[in-house]
Amino acid sequence: MLLLERMWWRAAGLLHREEGQTTAEYALVILAAAAVAVVLIAWAHSSGKLPDFFDQVIDNVMGNASAA
Repeated sequence: MLLLERMWWRAAGLLHREEGQTTAEYALVILAAAAVAVVLIAWAHSSGKLPDFFDQVIDNVMGNASAA
């Protein structure tokens, strides 16, 4: 019985250590996604496509609202 109890506590300890690793992995993925988003937004803004895109969206929404 003592062996089984030691194995249980050892497994529980390993699981707790992996929880922190998973949290760190999620944080890295979120940071990478944010970095990609910042690069895309910076590119779209510098190319002038972002204001044109938003102007087109607003024009379409206003056109659909006045047609209804």
